[in-house]
Amino acid sequence: MDKKSYLSNNIEDDLQEYHLQSFQKVYWINKKNSVKKWGLGILVFSLIILFLPWTQNIKAKGVVTTLKQEERPQEVNTILAGKVLKWYVKEGDFVKKGDTILQLGEVKVDYFDPQLLNRTKQQIDGKAAAVKGYENKAATAAKQVSALTSGQKLKLQSLDNKIGQQQLKITSDSTDLIAVNNELAVAKRQIEAAKNMLDSGAISLIDYERRKVIFQNAQAKKISTENKYYQSKQELINYRIEKNSTIQEYIDKISKAEGDQFSSISSVASGQADVAKLENMYASYDIRNQLYYITAPQSGQITKAKKAGIGEFMKEGEMIVEIIPDNAQLAVELFIEPMDLPLVAKGQKVMFFFDGFPAIVFSGWPNGSYGTFSGKVTAVERNVSSNGKFRILVAEDDTQKKWPKGLRIGGAAKGFALLKDVHIYYELWRNINGFPAEYYEVNNLAK
Repeated sequence: MDKKSYLSNNIEDDLQEYHLQSFQKVYWINKKNSVKKWGLGILVFSLIILFLPWTQNIKAKGVVTTLKQEERPQEVNTILAGKVLKWYVKEGDFVKKGDTILQLGEVKVDYFDPQLLNRTKQQIDGKAAAVKGYENKAATAAKQVSALTSGQKLKLQSLDNKIGQQQLKITSDSTDLIAVNNELAVAKRQIEAAKNMLDSGAISLIDYERRKVIFQNAQAKKISTENKYYQSKQELINYRIEKNSTIQEYIDKISKAEGDQFSSISSVASGQADVAKLENMYASYDIRNQLYYITAPQSGQITKAKKAGIGEFMKEGEMIVEIIPDNAQLAVELFIEPMDLPLVAKGQKVMFFFDGFPAIVFSGWPNGSYGTFSGKVTAVERNVSSNGKFRILVAEDDTQKKWPKGLRIGGAAKGFALLKDVHIYYELWRNINGFPAEYYEVNNLAK
């Protein structure tokens, strides 16, 4: 073999070997790898993760507030209009309930008199004395009415006795009149008989004259008896007239005395009304004097002083300062979406993390979260708020970790209400299909 052929064969062998090496490097035919193992491992790990438990939750944002409304920051207002005379505190000071915050001065002319209370008291005493006088006058009039009523009763009894006696007298006189009429009738028959006998000569003129005198005496006795009878009847009428006159007289006197009594009673009532009105004014003046000093309604810190200078004018109801109460029981005010409202109930557990406090949150695994705090729903409002969401109030859960001491009212908080425990694959399937979270009753969960 010549040299040229030998070189040619070597070159071809080198090229074939080079091509083989290039083919092996490009396609890694003989190289072993672990892609399948890794893929299989990831698949198994993913399946395991899908079957891990996941706690469904509702997320919401809110702010730190207080559980009771009287423990929230409140305005201290003035009831009276006045001018600032003296400040007893400054912003940032802590006060106790009843401590004086501010002294006001009077600005209305009606209350400038420094002796207003004493003069009002004198008016009350004067009116009370007048009322006492009217009460005595009414009592005297009542006694007078009682005396007149007793006098009327006695007078009428006396007249009734006289009327009774007079009726008996009339009865007696009428009996006498009947007897006299009988005597007159007998005397008349006798005189007529005597006249016949005189005409016939049976009796003498003297006997006739004697019988005539008897007849005339009987006539005179009748007239006298009749006059006496009619006089008795007239006296009875007079007694009855006197009785009616007495009744009318006493009615006039009693009515006048009762009128004086009722007038005095009316004056007493009017005086008592005036006394009550003056006492009301006195109490109002006394309370007004106390309102010149504005005191703290509860213990807390003074902030946001509205007025600063001495002599500045303050209107009625105007804010003086704001006070932040001490030892307030904190809570979180959350706003949830309307579609999540059926999933929230009183007593439900809510987890929080607060702004300014480090936290690592796994909402689906609350036990694995760090820096979160527990609370319980205490109130769920039924009316929608101005932001279109529903407000719930969550208080601290006493059975869990205490909330941070550095929390302040108004600080931001983020919460997630814990719902039902499900598997991750179910939660993914639910979210992909847009289904709502599982609903449950809090009491059933507690069981």
